Amino acid sequence: MAVLPTIASFGQNQKPIHYPETKKGETADQYFDVKVADPYRWLEDDRSAETAAWVKAENEVTYGYLNQIPFRDALKNRMEKLWNYEKIGSPSKEGNFTYYSKNNGLQNQSVMYRKDAAGKEEVFLDPNTFSKDGTTSLGGIDFSKDGATVAYAISEGGSDWRKVIIMDALSKKIIEDTLIDVKFSGLSWRGNEGFYYSSYEKPKGSELSAKTDQHKLYFHKLGTAQKEDQVIFGADQKRRYVGGYVTEDDRYLVISAANSTYGNELYIKDLTVENSPIVTIVDNFNSDNNIIDSDGTKLFIETDLNAPNKRIITVDAANPSPVNWVDFIPETENVLSPSTGAGFFFANYMKDAVSVVKQYDYNGKLVREIQLPAVGTAGGFGGKKKEKVLYYSFTNYTTPGTIYSFEPKAGKSGVYAQPKVDFKSDDFESKQVFYTSKDGTKIPMIITYKKGLKLNGKNPTMLYGYGGFNVSLTPAFSIANAVWMENGGVYAVPSLRGGGEYGKKWHDAGTKMQKQNVFDDFIAAAEYLIAQKYTSSDFLAIRGGSNGGLLVGATMTQRPELMKVALPAVGVMDMLRYHTFTAGAGWAYDYGTAQDSKEMFEYIKGYSPVHNVKSGTHYPATMVTTGDHDDRVVPAHSFKFAAELQEKQTGTNPTLIRIDVKAGHGAGKSVAATIQENVDIQAFTLYNMGFKALPKSK
Repeated sequence: MAVLPTIASFGQNQKPIHYPETKKGETADQYFDVKVADPYRWLEDDRSAETAAWVKAENEVTYGYLNQIPFRDALKNRMEKLWNYEKIGSPSKEGNFTYYSKNNGLQNQSVMYRKDAAGKEEVFLDPNTFSKDGTTSLGGIDFSKDGATVAYAISEGGSDWRKVIIMDALSKKIIEDTLIDVKFSGLSWRGNEGFYYSSYEKPKGSELSAKTDQHKLYFHKLGTAQKEDQVIFGADQKRRYVGGYVTEDDRYLVISAANSTYGNELYIKDLTVENSPIVTIVDNFNSDNNIIDSDGTKLFIETDLNAPNKRIITVDAANPSPVNWVDFIPETENVLSPSTGAGFFFANYMKDAVSVVKQYDYNGKLVREIQLPAVGTAGGFGGKKKEKVLYYSFTNYTTPGTIYSFEPKAGKSGVYAQPKVDFKSDDFESKQVFYTSKDGTKIPMIITYKKGLKLNGKNPTMLYGYGGFNVSLTPAFSIANAVWMENGGVYAVPSLRGGGEYGKKWHDAGTKMQKQNVFDDFIAAAEYLIAQKYTSSDFLAIRGGSNGGLLVGATMTQRPELMKVALPAVGVMDMLRYHTFTAGAGWAYDYGTAQDSKEMFEYIKGYSPVHNVKSGTHYPATMVTTGDHDDRVVPAHSFKFAAELQEKQTGTNPTLIRIDVKAGHGAGKSVAATIQENVDIQAFTLYNMGFKALPKSK
């Protein structure tokens, strides 16, 4: 490919970067009375040879750059060494076996094991055998009620499109043809007869980018062909997301239907009555609702209807509409995430982004608050009603994830599986601070670093954010972040508006015409870290993925001087067209669309990263990352943003794009690919902060 004029180096005496030429087309769209150019529209065609050639050329430039970083290999060696420890997941009982996942350290995919009643262990399912290069992963699994049959989904190349394989669990033999073209789906068995799953019709055009917006719930009966699968819901009602699951007692099919990532209709169908009707519980999209258990005809529903921080209500299945709902666990000032197991309810509350867990009986009586090992994130406390022991995980930014057993009747916890990690947790500390955003809102942030940190403004700092879709960023150990902190780095995570840390009001405060609040919160976090001398603009990197990629893209285009490095991953960068790809239209609750109104169009265009890269601007050193099989946030978002940056960047900072091949939005990525990506991100970041060797932590 031809190259653009030589771009200068940037302070470390490397060779100049020659970016691939990215041709510009004449495409433009009319929004109300405004014409908007889209010169890189051709990069949306993920099936074209021209796009493939561009990807190859960009990767050659990026890896040529990364290969010259002198400490990249040392960073990889340390990352691999720290990553190389046994990781065990929480066990669950199915039939006569106990199943659990295990990774011996550097296996690309975790392996599913099982033990019989005598404690004999065997490999049950090894996803590392699914493909030679580790790019096919396990995407979900569910057992029949007696544990004799299993259905599991696989993802190839990180795609959201799945295949479902049905196997005799005892002999481990595949017993039916593979189901294909399954997407955004759970798997839920009805007794031992078959299971429910969801999917779309395969779209015309590219299956990786074409729009999919009519989801259907199917029932697959064992012993029949997929073409005979019965549509249960979605044939006559056009909904973008439909899911179905069976209550533990096998009595009810629960159906959830939605058009966006927030708000769902809720239905039930009595499976004990032949040809029973589907009964409506919630008939609108104004709240999130989920049946978490049933006891006879009594339903237990988790909801944020008239309860922004969520509550659990009970209602009889014979008259389940909201007018009959009765509080079981009322709303509190903290956000609720409930689970059930061993005949109890567990109310996991989030208080300033950390966990508080309370145990209730089926009469709604508080049994106890569970003493957690420390301040951090607890998850789990789920299982079948007959279980006597449940399991939960605990982690924070300095504590590797540990699995605990819990006896609900006695309230006794014990360590079940504690990883042996080559990381001295006691040498590090986390501190929660509250800073003030642009409009006066107090925002919490957890800052983690090695003890004895000097507040001299020279610490390499990674500011990570998300801020959307009601997602909460809670403290969790990361091997990559551990390596960053070992090298003297600071890791900071604010709880931005748009997230779920403080319930629906907090989420809504970062949506649609209030989306700028999220960027302002992130900018204020950076300014706080600089003002308190944790770092300075010369040593600050901002990072985020997916909606967090949008966050980074918007922040770096609004305040390019604020940070030294920007790391947007799999980001939503073209806000005028996001809703035209795959299931992107479902994100409109958070974003709105350019078609909603002229006011909304102008607002969205005002922060859309692709449309706000300006010539003559000194942008930070940027490495955009994406995957060529990302069918959640299609890679064209990142392609177009990188092309704009490479054309318009002024000054000497590099603007690169790193495109993983045979990789998707992130789920199921192999350990080898994950390690290499984190190594490249940290190497790029430190190198552009001026480090010629790995910094020594004090």
